Amino acid sequence: MLMTLDFAIPTLGSFADVLPNLIASGANPLAHVLDKESAISEFLGFKVKLSAISIVVCGALMFCLLWIAAGRISTGPASDGTSRFLTKGRVSQIVEVLIQGLRDGMIEPLLGKATASYYMPLLLSLFFFVLAMNLVGLIPVGDAQELAFALGGGNHGAAAENLIFFGGTATASISVTAGLAVVSLFAMLVQASRELGLKGLFEHMCGGKELLYGPKGLLLVVPIIFIVEVLGLFIKPSALAIRLFANMLAGHTLLATIFMFTAMALKAGGWGLAAPIGVISIAFAVAISFLELFVAFLQAFVFMFLTAVFISMMSHHGEHDAHAHAEGQSDGHGDKYGAHAH
Repeated sequence: MLMTLDFAIPTLGSFADVLPNLIASGANPLAHVLDKESAISEFLGFKVKLSAISIVVCGALMFCLLWIAAGRISTGPASDGTSRFLTKGRVSQIVEVLIQGLRDGMIEPLLGKATASYYMPLLLSLFFFVLAMNLVGLIPVGDAQELAFALGGGNHGAAAENLIFFGGTATASISVTAGLAVVSLFAMLVQASRELGLKGLFEHMCGGKELLYGPKGLLLVVPIIFIVEVLGLFIKPSALAIRLFANMLAGHTLLATIFMFTAMALKAGGWGLAAPIGVISIAFAVAISFLELFVAFLQAFVFMFLTAVFISMMSHHGEHDAHAHAEGQSDGHGDKYGAHAH
């Protein structure tokens, strides 16, 4: 019992000593958000960022989750009766609703059924992968490791940061979002080559056949349009990367700043001043955490949705659907008039 008390007393004292520096991070809230080197680098022999570890972990978690959900969503054996058509498990039901909603409410109306079927695996993978990285970033795993190191007798600072193996928000790193944007750019180019071909892509980048093969005087604006289209080809995915990076970085920085107020009060006036400020800070942090949860889903959807929009801009399926709709109307009128004739 005495040994237990001796251990507990310095631990509580250490907690009071290290807490201000830990949550304030030297009055720099970005220290909790910016990408750092993982402690696993010492074992691998080369530098690895926390964002790279998060990418692997989130990818593996989401793969396992979707694999299990797919098995529970699929139709069971005939011996189960009508229950074989029911999805098993709450998580699997949520996944099914998300996929059906995205497919029927957004992807197919935007891309058309044939094109949507081709890009469905990519778009859904982007959505769930970005969502997983956003949600994992809401869990303060890195801060928990740093706190454990500080309470264990280590000094807060560079040494503590080097003890963090995993944590942080991968999508708050511009290198991660830029990599995802390259995937979107590649999908745009693939759709352009499938739908338009190299010649059609060049005509599209020059403003279309009407401008390229129209009156000779209009050729003067073709170089300007070509430059603008080439820039737009890279600006569109760049905007995706910056939007996702900025939203995730801003939200986590705001949370770190709110907790920093408690640390500043603790240093200035002790627990008497820090306690009420801490209660207010926690209340605001909880509210912002719910907002961050909404933003995590929203940004995953926006990234996938805009990728689908950029893919659709490289396709003529809309014109084809319009022609088919017009032909269907004309056929319907023909049948109608034929019926009256009979």
